[in-house]
Amino acid sequence: MVKNLSLLDERAQNLLKVLIERYIKEGQPIGSRTLARDGGLNFSPATIRNVMSDLEDMGLIISPHTSAGRVPTVQGYRLFVDQLVTVKPMRNNLIEKLKLELQADSPADVIGKASSLLSSVTRMAGVVMIPRREKMTLRQIEFLPLSGQRVLVVLVVNEQEVQNKVIHTDRVYGASELQQASNFLNHEYAGKDLTSIREMLLGSMQKAREDMNRLMATAINMADQVLDEKRNSDYVLAGETNLMSYAEMGNVDKLRQLFEAFTTKNDLLHLLDKSIHTDGMQIFIGDESGYSVLDECSVVTSPYKVKDQIVGVLGVIGPTRMAYDRVISIVDVTAKLLSSALSSE
Repeated sequence: MVKNLSLLDERAQNLLKVLIERYIKEGQPIGSRTLARDGGLNFSPATIRNVMSDLEDMGLIISPHTSAGRVPTVQGYRLFVDQLVTVKPMRNNLIEKLKLELQADSPADVIGKASSLLSSVTRMAGVVMIPRREKMTLRQIEFLPLSGQRVLVVLVVNEQEVQNKVIHTDRVYGASELQQASNFLNHEYAGKDLTSIREMLLGSMQKAREDMNRLMATAINMADQVLDEKRNSDYVLAGETNLMSYAEMGNVDKLRQLFEAFTTKNDLLHLLDKSIHTDGMQIFIGDESGYSVLDECSVVTSPYKVKDQIVGVLGVIGPTRMAYDRVISIVDVTAKLLSSALSSE
């Protein structure tokens, strides 16, 4: 593990840059002979072998299996992305094409097109988080029993906006139980914003876990499903099958787990949620995401805005061996174009 990346001299940085660029392009371990012959480094073969050995000791490259070649590690990619990559600006004609493609009749259509465009241009998976709603204040909440373990939630927010939602519960609740839970929530939390209500409820649950009464348990169980912003958030994903074309992601079990994560959405939503709180591009490489299902992937994200307010995140999901010089520019430009398209609605 590199303790101080500044210790990497210019010669080693150049070799690492060329090695990673070649590996991204070819997908095969890169050997010292290849770098000496085709790398354009003007280093002797002995020098290249010594520098590669140093880079391996630093944890920036690794030799897979018994191969004589080397491939980048997550740390090697991180150094490359942070300090060595040369981002390629998008051609003006492609930018104009994307701008035209993002013209649509509704925000939902614009978001769907943005996801598809990210996928088609990068040949990877494109994802766009649905815009977050503005702060909503609880006016009234009612729970009505339906058949089986289902409950109809009638939620009145802000001045008079009414939302209806059917939730599935872990047991059957009687009408009187649900009425008590409604009364409790309306009495304690009317006039407060929904996110704060959930945080306060969870705080109460932690404090009262040992001796929580039935009423509090029912109220928390109901409200948690209704107010969990991550659970209710959504995103539009396109081109996930493009990932099957990359040899390093061809493992059937890995792809199955990844596609299951796309379906259940929780892990990816949490990752996008991390990105929405930063006003700038985020790049998660391999296990940096914190989710094992994405260990073989990189995720490049950028927030997008409506009228100067960040409301969502878009990005590209692909193998760690992605063309960062292109993808970074594509994600950045698409976020700006989407912001412009949504702000003009």
